[in-house]
Amino acid sequence: MKTKLKIILTMLICSAGVVKAQTLPLDSVLAKVAANPSLQAYDAKAKAQNAYADGAKNLDAPKLSAGQYQVPYQLSPNGGSFMIQGEQMFTNPAKLRAKEDYLKGQSKVTSADKDYLKNQLFAQAKQYYYERVVLEKKLALLQQTQSLLEYMLKDANIRLTYNKEKLPNIYKAKAELYELDNTREELRDGISQRNILLNTLMNRDKTAPFAVDTTITLKDYEAAITDTTALANSRSDIKGINRNIDLQQLNAQMEYSKRKPDFGIQAAHMFSYGGYPNQYILMASITIPIAPWSSKEYKANLKGVRFETEELQQKKLDILNQTAGQLAGLKAGMGSKKKQLDNYQQNIIPALQNGYKTALQAYDQNTGDLPSVLNGIKDLQMARMTALDRLQELLTLQVAYEKEIEKY
Repeated sequence: MKTKLKIILTMLICSAGVVKAQTLPLDSVLAKVAANPSLQAYDAKAKAQNAYADGAKNLDAPKLSAGQYQVPYQLSPNGGSFMIQGEQMFTNPAKLRAKEDYLKGQSKVTSADKDYLKNQLFAQAKQYYYERVVLEKKLALLQQTQSLLEYMLKDANIRLTYNKEKLPNIYKAKAELYELDNTREELRDGISQRNILLNTLMNRDKTAPFAVDTTITLKDYEAAITDTTALANSRSDIKGINRNIDLQQLNAQMEYSKRKPDFGIQAAHMFSYGGYPNQYILMASITIPIAPWSSKEYKANLKGVRFETEELQQKKLDILNQTAGQLAGLKAGMGSKKKQLDNYQQNIIPALQNGYKTALQAYDQNTGDLPSVLNGIKDLQMARMTALDRLQELLTLQVAYEKEIEKY
């Protein structure tokens, strides 16, 4: 009975140890990054700006006053009166509408700024994710190399008992095997660092483990044609500049509306002293903003708005020009990296595999030595690692290209 209980406990412990972490494909990671607090902050800011716009048509508060009116300094029951007065200014409705439109336009700029940051965060997430995938592939490759070295070490130890192998070669094989431990630790640290970075972007527990989908799809972006019109429609920073241009136009309308007059009304009632009849005041007022001494400000502001709009237009052209150049460079880089990667996969790695097999065959036939086999294993591993480095460089260029065209 005790033996059965031990077996059951052992199986439970083993099954608990092999529970796999949750696998998060890239799409799931990006969906979680979209809920990043920094992006939600932009949503709150846009809501605040819309809330401010709701009060844009507010009028100035009315003014009430009361007190003695034209009462002489010498005490006299027959002089002066007690007055109650009310005043209200009515801002021109065109000014209020222009102000409301301007404040609403600010939230559209904020939304474009949010999209720009979202693109930056998505690019970071994809970069970390692909780096994690390549590190996983390197770790799997390391396990294959370890299996080859362990097999060769086992075979060499058997040969040593029959004096068919030299002890220094055994130590060399052990050193190669132990060296893999350092490389493995470095790769695991890299995986852990990417986990922390991705969890931070997803706003999760920074040490929460998860697995990644190691399937990689390479895109043929190097054959794509750069269309500046499509870029202008897809890039959030260009959209942000367009929203800023729209905002400047609304600002110009708001400044131009200052040419329109405001109106006011004033009413007062006076209780006269000494039996004199009561009196009242009822007056209307109008501002004259087109007077030369009061029109300088909005005229200067309108001139400034025109220059700011011109600046934004030039900035947009500069971004499109810079982006077209960057895309051309990225496409050239991707084409080069693909050729290098193909050369490794089609020529270099197969040649080294044949060299390793030849050295191993000679060793099995006692016409070769162990160091030649170990060098073959090492050279093959280095070539495969280098090919994965080229793959990482290609993926980095791919992420950079998608960042420029804002393809999520």
